[in-house]
Amino acid sequence: MQPVSIISRRFFLKNSAALTIGALGLASMLNARAGEEPLIAYVGTYSSPLHNVGPTQVDLPPGNGRGIHLFQVDRATGVMSPRGVYEQATSPSCLAFDSSKTHLYSANETDRSGDSGSISAFAIDRANGELKLLNTVSSGGAGPAYLSIHPSGRFVLVANYFGGSVAVLPILADGSLGAATDIKKDVGTVGPKKATNAPGGSFAISGHDQAHAHMIQADPSGRFVLHADLGLDQIFVWKFDQQTGVLTANEPPAISLPPGDGPRHFAFHPNGRWLYSLQEEASNIVLFDYDSTNGKLAQRETLSSLPPGFAGSSFASEIMVSTDGRFVYAGNRLHDAISIFSVGEMGALTFLGEEWTRGDYPRSFDVEPSGTFLYSCNQRADAITAFRIDRKSGGLVFTGHFTPIGNPSIIVFLDLGKAK
Repeated sequence: MQPVSIISRRFFLKNSAALTIGALGLASMLNARAGEEPLIAYVGTYSSPLHNVGPTQVDLPPGNGRGIHLFQVDRATGVMSPRGVYEQATSPSCLAFDSSKTHLYSANETDRSGDSGSISAFAIDRANGELKLLNTVSSGGAGPAYLSIHPSGRFVLVANYFGGSVAVLPILADGSLGAATDIKKDVGTVGPKKATNAPGGSFAISGHDQAHAHMIQADPSGRFVLHADLGLDQIFVWKFDQQTGVLTANEPPAISLPPGDGPRHFAFHPNGRWLYSLQEEASNIVLFDYDSTNGKLAQRETLSSLPPGFAGSSFASEIMVSTDGRFVYAGNRLHDAISIFSVGEMGALTFLGEEWTRGDYPRSFDVEPSGTFLYSCNQRADAITAFRIDRKSGGLVFTGHFTPIGNPSIIVFLDLGKAK
C-alpha cells in the first residue's frame, strides 16, 4: 500500500479546480441515469445565541445555524444542494436515525428547561425526506451533546455534557420518545486543566472543571453501553438490560485515561474486538482490546492524532473507522485537518498522512452511504467541505466544493431509495 503523503495546502488549491472540472464532466454522464432516488443529508447546527452556558466552553460561538438543514447530495460529484430547513433554535448539534431510518432524533444542546436539555423525535417522509416533529422530551441533564441508538432499536442513549450525566430514553411504537427509563450521574475525580500528554506548547484547555459526559454508545452486541466523560478522564462501562432500559455498573465500572487528556469520542472496529478512544486535550488515540463477553477494556497502544513533529494547541474532535476496517480517520481542530491511519493486523495504527479541511474547527465528519465522499463540518468556518475517498490508500482529495451553512456540527445521510 502506498503511503498518503502530507501535501501542501498550496498544491491542493492549485490543482483542485482541475479535479472539480473532471468530476463535473463525469457527473453529467452519471446523472443521466433515470429514476435514481435522492440521497439526503441532514445537518445539525448551532442555532441558538445561548451558547455560553459554561465558563470553559471555547468552542461554542453565537449560533449561525437555523436548526436541521436538509440537502440533496449529487451521488457523482458530492455536491450538496439546499432542500429545506427544519427551524429549531435550540442547537440540534447531534443527530441519529433509528434502525429503520424512518425516524430522526436530535440532541438539542442549548435547550434549557430547568436543569435539563431536550431530545426531539421526528418522523421522516420517505417520499421527500422532510421532517415532522413527533415530540420533545427531557434529556435527563443539561447540554445534551451526543445521542445514539441502541442496537435493539428500542432506546435512545444520551450523553449530557453540561449535566455530567447519561440517560436512556425508550422509543415508543410510533417513533416518539418516552420519559427516561434510567439516568446516571457521573461520579469521580475531575482531572487537571493541563493534559498529561498534551503536544508541546499546547494551551488546549476545555472541560476539566466538572464531570462532562461527551459520548455514549452500545457495543455491537448491545449487552454493554460505554460512555466517555471528558472531565473525569474515564470511559464508563455499563451492563444494559434490554427489556427495562436500565444501566448497571460493570466490573470494573470504568477505565481511566491519563489525567487531563480528556476522552471525547470513541469508535469500535467492525470486528468488535478493538476500540479507539480519541482524547480531546491530549490530541491522541488510545487503542483498547475489547472483550465483549464481559465488557472489559485493556489498553494496548497510544499515539498522537496529529502529524509527527506537531507543536501547539489542538482540540481533537472526531474519530471514525472505515466500514472495511482498513483505515481510521481523526479530526484535529485548530490544526484543522483530518489525519489518516492504516489499521494493522492486530489493530495497531500507522500514520499515513493528513488532509486540510479547508475550514476552521472541523467538529465532526461523516461518509455518505456509497463510501465515495467524506464531508467535514467546519464549525467556525460556517461551511461543509467535501472530499473524495481513495479506497486503496484511504487518502482524501478535496473536490473543490464548499456548502455554506452556519455553525455545522454533524452530518448524517439517508438514501431514500433504500429507506422504502
